[in-house]
Amino acid sequence: MQHRNKGRILSRKSGPRRALLKTLLGSLIMREKVTTTLAKAREMKNHIDQLVNKGKRAEASKDHRQAELRLLRQHLSLEATKKISSDFVKRFETRKSGYTRITKLERRQGDGAEMAVIEFV
Repeated sequence: MQHRNKGRILSRKSGPRRALLKTLLGSLIMREKVTTTLAKAREMKNHIDQLVNKGKRAEASKDHRQAELRLLRQHLSLEATKKISSDFVKRFETRKSGYTRITKLERRQGDGAEMAVIEFV
């Protein structure tokens, strides 16, 4: 049974899946737009909302700023963490969630996988 199992497996074990998401999330933050498969885009959407909210919490509470940034640093590169804490916090201060948009594309030529573009709103 799949009870209490959140997230997608993406045909990978936990270590490679975590590395894939870390790389994709870093690319999305730095480039603000990534083309990937639909399943990966949907999984990234969940994670990016959480990461931006952590960045907003870090800016809101000066007491816990270092702890929140340390948590962000576990999931992202240093440049991506800086970009979240500076650019995205100001950009999304009025928005509670829904920081990204997924747009479906044509299927991939080689294997017919559903493709999508995920980008910041």
